[in-house]
This record gives sequence, structure tokens and C-alpha cells, in this order.
Amino acid sequence: MKVKMSLAVMSCMLLAFSCRAQNSNNERRNHEPPSVDELFEHMDENEDGLLSEKEVKGPLQEMFSKIDTNEDGYLSKEEVEKAPKPQRRERPNRNK
Repeated sequence: MKVKMSLAVMSCMLLAFSCRAQNSNNERRNHEPPSVDELFEHMDENEDGLLSEKEVKGPLQEMFSKIDTNEDGYLSKEEVEKAPKPQRRERPNRNK
């Protein structure tokens, strides 16, 4: 009986922790874009401090040639910081 109770309590704690982590990630995604440092940490696969067109995804890939102001084929942190911000896409209202 004690083992079942312990397992139930542990399961509830794990579920609560998982929900909190997911909510935290969703809140960040909905309110605040990643920082330049976070983008580089996530995308700079070879860790050279520059992003090639093969490494980038999403709006950075779509706007690569506009952001690469010195036309060297790489994006520096300075170029990304100065890049025009992409337009946010409106999400459909699921409550209707």
C-alpha cells in the first residue's frame, strides 16, 4: 500500500513539473523572441561565432541576403542585431 501511494505521489509531482516546464516554454514563445545569443547558441552548429545559410532556419534563412550586409556569406551577431525584425504572424483565435 505504501509503495502504491509513493508511486502515485511521485507521478503527480512529475506531471506537475512537466506541465510547469511546458507552460514556461509556451509563455516565452508567445511573448518574447529569442535573444541573438540564444539564436547563435541554438543554430551555430560549428561554433565559429558566425551563421552560414546552411545553419540558419526560419526568418533568418528567408532574409539571409538582406541581413548579410557585408555579403561574406555569413551572419555575425552584429548583423543579426541590426537586422529588421520579422513581422509576427497572427495566430488564429481558437476560442471562436
